Amino acid sequence: MKPKTSVRPLDESDEVLDEWYKEVCYCGGMVEYYPIEGSYVLLDTPMQIWDQIKNFLDVEMKIMNVKKCHFPLSSKVNSCADALKNSMYPYLRKWIRSPSDLPLKLNQWCNAPRRKLITPTPFLRCREFMWQEGHGAFATKKEANGDLLKVLEMYRCLYEELLAVPVLLGRKSDNEKLVGGLYSTSAQVFIPETGHGVEGASAHCLGQTYAKTFNILFEDKNGEKAMVWQTSWDLNTTAIGLMLMIHGDDKGLVLPPRVAPVQVVVIPEICQGVDAKRIYDACEDIALNLERSSFFVEVEKRRNIPLSTRHTLWERKGVPLRIQIGPAQLDNNTAVLVRRDDGCKKSVSRDSLADDVHAILEDIQGSLFKKAKTKRDSCVEEVEDWAQFLKALKKRRLVLAPWCDEEGVEMDIKRRSDGLAKHFGTPFSQPPMSLGTLCFASGKLAKSWSYWTWTSC
Repeated sequence: MKPKTSVRPLDESDEVLDEWYKEVCYCGGMVEYYPIEGSYVLLDTPMQIWDQIKNFLDVEMKIMNVKKCHFPLSSKVNSCADALKNSMYPYLRKWIRSPSDLPLKLNQWCNAPRRKLITPTPFLRCREFMWQEGHGAFATKKEANGDLLKVLEMYRCLYEELLAVPVLLGRKSDNEKLVGGLYSTSAQVFIPETGHGVEGASAHCLGQTYAKTFNILFEDKNGEKAMVWQTSWDLNTTAIGLMLMIHGDDKGLVLPPRVAPVQVVVIPEICQGVDAKRIYDACEDIALNLERSSFFVEVEKRRNIPLSTRHTLWERKGVPLRIQIGPAQLDNNTAVLVRRDDGCKKSVSRDSLADDVHAILEDIQGSLFKKAKTKRDSCVEEVEDWAQFLKALKKRRLVLAPWCDEEGVEMDIKRRSDGLAKHFGTPFSQPPMSLGTLCFASGKLAKSWSYWTWTSC
C-alpha cells in the first residue's frame, strides 16, 4: 500500500495523494475498474454507504416537508442541472396557482453523466455519478433564504455527524455562483495533504429568474399575480470520496462506524494444537449476540491465509473494530478489541461485550471527526496583505483574508497568483474585523473575511 503522505515537495503532493487514493479505493473493495475511461464499478461497500446517506437525508427532508419525485433527464442541454430545470419547471407552473400551493419542495435521487471529464478519479471525478437534487418554490424571498439555511444545516449534519468530515459553510463569490441565480452557498471540505478545497454540497437561491422564464406565478393575498422565489440544492457521490480521503491512512480505508457496512469483524485466532471448532463456534456466538444488539458484524472464515494477512485485509477495508478470539480468550471469557483508527487494543469481558463495543464505536466516530477538524484548523493561516497571502498560498494553507468582495478584484487575484488562488467561500461564521480593515488584494475597505485555497481539484 502506497503511503498517504511522504516527504516530497508540495508540487508533488497531488500526485502522491492521487496514487494513494486510487489504490485505497481498489484494495479496499470500493471499486473495480471498467474498460471505459472514467467509469467504475461500485461494489457493495460504497453502495451501502450511499444508502446510509440517502436514508439520513430522506429523514431530514421529510421533516422539512420535501416531497419525493422523479423527472426524465433531457439530453438536449449542456448540464444535468439545466436538464432537470427544463423537465421540472414547466410542471411547477402547472402545480402552483395560489399561496396554499406554497412552499413546494421536491427532491429526486438519480444518476447523471459528467460531460467534461478531467483526470478521472473514483467518486470525485467519474463519467457517471449518483446524486440528489432538491428544488423549492416560495412566496417570498425571506422564506427562500430561510429554507436554504436549513438545507445547509442538513448537509453539515450529514458530513460532520454521519461521515465525521468537518465542513465550512459559506457563500460563494459572484463569479462562482450558479448561472442565473441570485447567490450560491456551499459546504466545503479542505484537504490538508494537498491544500485543495473541494465542494461537498451546494445550495442556491435562484431568485425569480426561472419563475420569469417558465412563468411560474401564483395569486397573492391581494389577488394579484406574483412570481415565486426558487431554490435548488444538491449533493452527490463526491461525499463518499471526501470521506475516504479525509480518514484513510497508510494501511487503507478508515470508515466511520455510523456508515460502515461492517462495523465489527470477529477473527478466530487459531494455532496448532487447539480446538479450532470451539473457537469458531465462540466467534459465531459473539457475532450473533452483537447482531441482536443491532451491530453490523462479520466473522472471518477463511482458513487458507495467514492470520497476519487476514488482519491486514480487514484493515484495508476500514472496518472500525476487530474482535480477536483465541484459546486464552476462551479460557478467560474475554475478547480482545482492536480499533482501526488508532490501533489500540483492549481486553474486555465477554459478558459486557455489547456495551463495550457500543462505547468504542461511538468513541471512534467522535475521534475521527475531532482528528480531522484539528488537522484542518491547524492549516488555517490568517493574512493581512498580498505578500502574506502569496506566501501562505504557496505553502498550501487554508488562507483567511479580509476581502472587498468584488468580482473584478477576484479575477485580479487569480491573474496575480498565476491562476493558483481559488476563492473557498465567505464563511457565515465571521471572525471579528477591526474598523477600517483593508482588503488584502485591492487595498479597499474589506467587507468580510473569506477563505482561499490552492486551485481546487
